[in-house]
Amino acid sequence: MGKKKETISLIDTFSEFNELKNIDKATLISVLEEAFRNVIAKANGTDENYDIIINPDRGDLEIWRNRVIVEDDELEDPNLQITLSEALTIDDDFEIGEEVTDAVSLDRFGRRTILNLRQTLASKILELEKDNLFNKYKEKVGEIVSGEVYQVWKKEILLLDDEHNELILPKTEQIPSDFFRKGEHVRAVVARVENKNNNPRIILSRTSPVFLERLFEHEIPEIADGLITIKAIARIPGERAKVAVEAYDDRIDPVGACVGMKGFRIHGIVRELRNENIDVINYTNNTTLFIQRALNPARINSITVKEEEMRAEVFLNPEEVSLAIGKGGANIKLASMLTGYNIEVFRDIDEVDEEDIYLDEFRDEIDGWVIDQLKKIGCSTAKNVLNMNRERIIREADLEESTVDEVLAILRYEFEDDDDDEAYDGGYVEEDEIDATGEKTEEVEENEEVEENA
Repeated sequence: MGKKKETISLIDTFSEFNELKNIDKATLISVLEEAFRNVIAKANGTDENYDIIINPDRGDLEIWRNRVIVEDDELEDPNLQITLSEALTIDDDFEIGEEVTDAVSLDRFGRRTILNLRQTLASKILELEKDNLFNKYKEKVGEIVSGEVYQVWKKEILLLDDEHNELILPKTEQIPSDFFRKGEHVRAVVARVENKNNNPRIILSRTSPVFLERLFEHEIPEIADGLITIKAIARIPGERAKVAVEAYDDRIDPVGACVGMKGFRIHGIVRELRNENIDVINYTNNTTLFIQRALNPARINSITVKEEEMRAEVFLNPEEVSLAIGKGGANIKLASMLTGYNIEVFRDIDEVDEEDIYLDEFRDEIDGWVIDQLKKIGCSTAKNVLNMNRERIIREADLEESTVDEVLAILRYEFEDDDDDEAYDGGYVEEDEIDATGEKTEEVEENEEVEENA
């Protein structure tokens, strides 16, 4: 009775794996046949004379053994041969040299063998399931998937897809304002698939530019149909993004198509990205024009592009500099990411102050990287820096307070020296000839008047 129960349990296992595991029938049959042949070969020395018929739809199998009929006194291998007298009990028409095929019951393998076989099958099919999961999601890298929040941890969120496969959304791949509760459905792009020790780990991302690109493809029919192409994307997740688009048909307005009537189309994307501000611009092969569009809403006076250095110098009116840089430097950072050029902004002043000094002249006193940071916010000369609010320099140039104070002190000292030298150009003045206010004493003025009259 015990063996019968094990046989039924083993057959039930086939049905269970066929129903619950995402494995194709051909692979399932191959695995089961290989497992049984290994058991048969181990018990009898060979499995070549056995036929195994597996029906995964019904969850059962049949094992048939083929043996050659020999004389009763010539039997050498009962696994490969059968005596004539035994064969005649099966069919009266059998003769010497013919082949007899008879069914083999699972019971004959023994209880322990069947238990081991069940464990081997479970392990093998689990391994196949992991391989199948890895290959399935490997092909989905860069695609949007949806999962239900199953567990929320400090550093990551565990999601389950429709087939209850585990997906991981790390904290580093979440938009800063993301907040999910158990049971919520989350959309994200498959960033990568890892496979350590045959344990697949599917990593999702909501901060990747690819996620924004796929959202555009889902929401904008013209992009999905190939009428509009996304040429470049730059993102600061949860804050701001810039998307450059191009239409192959001149009759299509790519920016208007992406934004939609009253922003209807892009609103869905913005909501998905937690109100991330998205700028859509027309792409162009003209580098100068592309940089100009990327720096929108700032109005550019002129641009000098240095192709070999992948650098661009942008000149603007002083009041436009803050627009080009953006809050926290976001606008110029995204423009650089979008165009691939390191963009530096400069104040375009009509009248050049001959007394002003370019910051590069101070590289012996001020670190080069500090000067580069100041130039990025439009301060190319000493007076540019001195005329800007201290707090604004700290914020926009991303410099420490102590560093900014040191720079300001160096620059002020330079101009204070010039003021002292030019304070009096009529000759040498004794120290006691100047009063506390810095003016000449009355006695000195009277002496000078007498000298003039003489």
